[in-house]
Amino acid sequence: MKIIIIYLIKFYQLTISPLIGKNCRYSPTCSNYCILSLKKYGLIKGTYLSIKRILSCHPFGGSGHDPVP
Repeated sequence: MKIIIIYLIKFYQLTISPLIGKNCRYSPTCSNYCILSLKKYGLIKGTYLSIKRILSCHPFGGSGHDPVP
């Protein structure tokens, strides 16, 4: 299941992300952060960290360098 989600994220990066443009407030980008967290922590904790990161991406949220813990 983890591999399927990673491939879906990579599909997003190759097809949809170029159309939207560079808007990410963080480094690494949210999609790269999701891939890294899934690889490092597995499906459950990786998904939790990914959702937490995506929800913090708004004008009043954080920005800058935010690596996977």
